[in-house]
Amino acid sequence: MKSPMNTLSLFASISLLSLGFSAARAQNAPNAPESMRFFVTSAGLGKGGDLGGLTGADARCQSLAAMVGAGARTWSAYLSTQTTAGVPAINARDRIGHGPWYNAKGTLIARDLDELHGANMLTKQTALTEKGAVVNGRGDTPNMHDILTGSQPDGKAFPPDKDMTCKNWTSSTGGAAMLGHSDRTGLTDDPPGRSWNSSHPSRDCSQDGLKSTGGAGLFYCFATN
Repeated sequence: MKSPMNTLSLFASISLLSLGFSAARAQNAPNAPESMRFFVTSAGLGKGGDLGGLTGADARCQSLAAMVGAGARTWSAYLSTQTTAGVPAINARDRIGHGPWYNAKGTLIARDLDELHGANMLTKQTALTEKGAVVNGRGDTPNMHDILTGSQPDGKAFPPDKDMTCKNWTSSTGGAAMLGHSDRTGLTDDPPGRSWNSSHPSRDCSQDGLKSTGGAGLFYCFATN
């Protein structure tokens, strides 16, 4: 017959195991649409850097999320805009809520804005599309790792002296956009080459121009709630 002390010890052990399991689930949420709070768009709009402005980009995020059952959340594109004609700049980091963010397979990407713009968990294997697919990176054919952001490494907008947002996401010809590498891999193994959000500018804002440097007009989407 077990003593009361042994029974209490058994219950305590079970409780600790349950807490550990719960913590693991919190770190990697279930693979269900309601857990996803981040994705890379599976396809661009086909018009280069012309996304219809922030409104059009947000609508694209919302539409893709809805297709996989995650449309109940409010989604925003991780894109900055620059000051123009008296209209103030908008920082990408100010558009996406406060975290935490999980990908389509429930893997934690970042707990908050500081971690997202610091030591986050984004890699080629975790920067997934809304369908849970890996985005082609450096060494794949075609390479699609250039992600539109228009942002500096801290997630803030660039000064207005040089176009870094394809004319605030309305140009499919002239201009340029700052790009990040979704696979964290570039021509050089330095901070820009490894940057997910601020690696190098595009050649121009056309679809062919984006493709020529390893992109497809994809961008990041984050759930704000």
